[in-house]
Amino acid sequence: MRRARTTIVAGALAVASCSLSLEPKEPLVPDAQMSSVARRHVDEFLGILQQHSINRLTIDWPEVRRKAEALAPLAQTIEETAPIIQDAMIALRDGHSTYRAANGRFFYYPLRTCVRSGAVPPTSLPSDVGYVRVGTFSGGGPGGVAFADSIQAIIRAGDREGMSGWIVDLRGNGGGNMWPMLAALSPVLGDGVVGHFIDPVGVVTVWEMRDGAARLNGALQQVATAPYRLKRERPRVAVLLDNGVASSGEAVAIAFRERPDTRSFGLATCGQSTANAAFVLQDGSLLNLTVATMADRTRRAYGAQVAPDETVQDPDEMVRRAIAWLQRP
Repeated sequence: MRRARTTIVAGALAVASCSLSLEPKEPLVPDAQMSSVARRHVDEFLGILQQHSINRLTIDWPEVRRKAEALAPLAQTIEETAPIIQDAMIALRDGHSTYRAANGRFFYYPLRTCVRSGAVPPTSLPSDVGYVRVGTFSGGGPGGVAFADSIQAIIRAGDREGMSGWIVDLRGNGGGNMWPMLAALSPVLGDGVVGHFIDPVGVVTVWEMRDGAARLNGALQQVATAPYRLKRERPRVAVLLDNGVASSGEAVAIAFRERPDTRSFGLATCGQSTANAAFVLQDGSLLNLTVATMADRTRRAYGAQVAPDETVQDPDEMVRRAIAWLQRP
């Protein structure tokens, strides 16, 4: 496939030519227009956006399509439709969707810059306080099982009689796959409905923990090899947050919202508390499209930053405040 002739620009594509003759000439290609290959790709791409985007009810789709015609009217290859892809991705205004073209080119337009606090795990903790840190993880399948098993091994090793509670450290968790994360934390999180997705027309899907397994509308998503149960079930939990918590990291934070005996400390999260769905186009390109808003177990919708119960700027002070709360009478 030849190199694209165009570059991504914000406005319309201008085609200029020059000639030594001042006399008008017939165009070299009188019927020049977008090729059928390019047209099919654009129609497939825009069709998915229009049918599934979280903002599909508020986007001016006739205008998006009109601009598509103007941005690359002579596109002959899929690569040459890049200006259309860029413009449509920006028009989504969700700050979370991504598109990876078959040639590897990546399109992503965040609405904000998120900064991690630079927090590191505490070097020591009281013997009655458990600690588990859950970072970014993007795999699934056997890798997801291994991830859940590794986190639960830490929980098992730290569990003992007479615990005051647990610290769940999500700081810096930039996302990935929420289901191995939830399955990993099942001993601390407990069973029951822990969250929801809500789409633009109000369709709700349920996140549930059951016997250590993370489920979506009842369908198994992830489970550890041998789910562990704490010596003291339904413990008190302190959740640590910062601005680096995003996407699936925010899903885990939301799963702890409205949980009894739970309190969060730190800074507001990044603000990507929305759900992406993957669509593979016919040419092999991958669209991860934002399709729904995350909501907690009470169906309170987020879609933006998740604020902590207690705002704490200093990373070490976050831990100290969490310990004090867990050990309160």
